[in-house]
Amino acid sequence: MIITRNKQFHFAALLIISAVLFSFSASYAQKVSSADRKQLRKKEDSLALFSRDMVFSPNPAERFRADSNFVRTFVRALKTKNAFFYSFDSLNISRLYSPDSSFRIFTWQMKKDEYVYMQKGAIQMNTPDGELKLFPLFDNSMFSSKPLDSVRNRNNWIGAIYYKIIAKEHQGKKYYTLLGFDDFAISSNKKWLEVLTFNNNGEPVFGGQLISFKEDSVKKPTQHRFSIEYKKEAKTVFNYDPELDMIVYDHLISESEEPGKPDTYIPDGDYEGFKWKDGQWLHVDKVFNFKLEDGQSPAEVKIRDAQGNIDEKKLEEASQRNIDRTNPQSKTPVKKTDPKKKDQ
Repeated sequence: MIITRNKQFHFAALLIISAVLFSFSASYAQKVSSADRKQLRKKEDSLALFSRDMVFSPNPAERFRADSNFVRTFVRALKTKNAFFYSFDSLNISRLYSPDSSFRIFTWQMKKDEYVYMQKGAIQMNTPDGELKLFPLFDNSMFSSKPLDSVRNRNNWIGAIYYKIIAKEHQGKKYYTLLGFDDFAISSNKKWLEVLTFNNNGEPVFGGQLISFKEDSVKKPTQHRFSIEYKKEAKTVFNYDPELDMIVYDHLISESEEPGKPDTYIPDGDYEGFKWKDGQWLHVDKVFNFKLEDGQSPAEVKIRDAQGNIDEKKLEEASQRNIDRTNPQSKTPVKKTDPKKKDQ
C-alpha cells in the first residue's frame, strides 16, 4: 500500500537505476536483432508516455487508462525474442538486473487518488532461447496487517519500488536481497529489505526466516522481511555498503518523544545494519562499533546525551539536516558485476 508521493526519492532512485542500465555490454545489445530493436524502440516511445501519464496525469481516469495501456504494451514488447537484453531505459519505472543477470525486476506505482498509490511489478527471467518467462507481481500490502511474519509468493507480494539488489549465497542456494521504497502513509514513508529466492519450480518466493536479531541484547523473533518507517520529510540512509559488506540504515527516534507515532521518527546520527552470516541477515545494533576500519567515517553527532536525554539544539539541527541533505541513494556508488552498455 502506498499513500502520497515522494518525487525526490523516486527521481533519485531512477537516476541510479539509469546509471546502471547505461552500461549494457555490446554483446548483450547484439542479442536483439536489428529489426526487433527497431520495433522495440517504437514500443518504448509509447511506453514512455504511458509510464509518465500513469503517475503524473492529474486526471484519475487518464492514469488508470495509461496504466492499462502500459501493461498491455509492455507485455507485448517483452514477448520480442531476446527482449531481456533491451533496457527500456526511458520508462518512468524501476528496472533492476540481478548481479548474475539471471533475471530482472520491474516495479512501479500508479496513483489511485490523493492518498493511495498501487504498486505493481514483474520479474522477467533470462531464458536460454530468448523467449519470454514473466512473473507478474500483485501487491497485497493493503490487506496485510502483519507483513513481516510470512513467506509470500507473487500473488501476495508486499509492494515496493526497488532500487538495489544484493546477491548472496548459502549452501549452494542463491539469495537476492531487494531494497525498496514505499510511500506508505500520508505522513510517513517506509523502506524495505526483502529477500527473493526461487523454488524448485523456478517460481519467485519472497521472505523466509532470514532476518535475525539473535545477537541483540534485547532478543526479537526472526522476521521474514524488515522495514523502517519514518517522517515523510525525513531523508534516511537505507542501502548496501560494499566496503563494509553490510546493509546500513539510520537509527531513528521520535523528534517529539512519541515512540508510538512512526511519522515523528527522524535519524539521530547513529546507524544500525545487517551483516550476512550463515544464510541470514544478522542485525548489528551499532554499525560503527562493528569492526570499524581505518578511513571509515564515524557516525554523526548523536541527539541523545549519555543519560539518554534529547538535546533540543542537536535535535533541531538534525531536523534541518534532514530537510537539506540530498537523498543518499543519489550518492551511493553502484558496483557493476557484469557491465553492460546501453542498447544501440
